[in-house]
Amino acid sequence: MIYLNFNDLSEKTQERLLANSKEDVKRKYGKDLMNYAKKHHTNLEKILDEEALRNLYSYTYVFNI
Repeated sequence: MIYLNFNDLSEKTQERLLANSKEDVKRKYGKDLMNYAKKHHTNLEKILDEEALRNLYSYTYVFNI
């Protein structure tokens, strides 16, 4: 669960959430994504960014107002 202050949804907060999501994706699927990127000759960073965005939807958010 991720706790957020509703008054602080700034760009900095959004970047922090995305960075945390990217680390989760690396930890969970890092080897699989690296193998996929090598096999299909694609940019690993681009794949990580896309998967991190998708991963954000799997979180449970609690907003403090």
